[in-house]
Amino acid sequence: MVPACQRDTISGRQGWLPIQKQRKCNVEIWPAIDLLGGKCVRLQQGDYNRNTVFSDSPGEVASRWFGAGSEFLHCVDLDGAKTGSIVNETAILSIIAAADGRVVQLGGGVRNEATIERLLNLGLSRLVVGTAALKDPAWFAKMCELYPGHLVLGLDALNGMVATEGWLENSKTSASELVDRVAQHTNACVAVVYTDISKDGMMAGPNFHSLAEIQSASPFPVICSGGVTTMQDVQALIHQKTAGAIIGRSLYEGQIQLEEVLKLARV
Repeated sequence: MVPACQRDTISGRQGWLPIQKQRKCNVEIWPAIDLLGGKCVRLQQGDYNRNTVFSDSPGEVASRWFGAGSEFLHCVDLDGAKTGSIVNETAILSIIAAADGRVVQLGGGVRNEATIERLLNLGLSRLVVGTAALKDPAWFAKMCELYPGHLVLGLDALNGMVATEGWLENSKTSASELVDRVAQHTNACVAVVYTDISKDGMMAGPNFHSLAEIQSASPFPVICSGGVTTMQDVQALIHQKTAGAIIGRSLYEGQIQLEEVLKLARV
């Protein structure tokens, strides 16, 4: 097995290869931090007008999740997702500092190679690409080859169809179709983050049926995002052999405790 940490070929820094786990686990657990105006927030069903602020200090939130034992953190620059470029860099840097070498994954506004290289050089481990991958799957596949182990396909879907531009636009491409288009060009995509927008922030459980369809269609590991609320949800994801689970609002509102989730997730 390749060591979890090895020399990064982009900048020479010690770079994590997150596809390799530090310890054996049933499912990777990714606490979520969504950034809006420099603050840590949660949306409901991707609606920017239905946001709840949970902290003014994203770095402190990151420290809390890492302090509870997490090895992974999933972040989204919500402003960047709308504008097409990274907006919350100060907050992102505070999260990277709190990570102290652990795995931080960022999505939102990652739409060109210059942004990819700049964010990896900041110290981020993985980048989630959604809108740009939908517009040009061949370009995304090429980026996966150029930055192996670092790029994740973001599949944000509503009624099975991919949404883009920070979930503000709906496409006519199905989630499974986009996975197939990417897979035709590369096997270097490190994972797929699949979000059912209708479930996001609603604390009503994931869409297990749609998730199973994506897992069946995808040659890449699939991480579930949206609706993971209870220990039973996590157990169901383990049973379904889902690679990972992104958990947001249920952690912030105390519906489940991260320490207990990690115990369940790890062998």
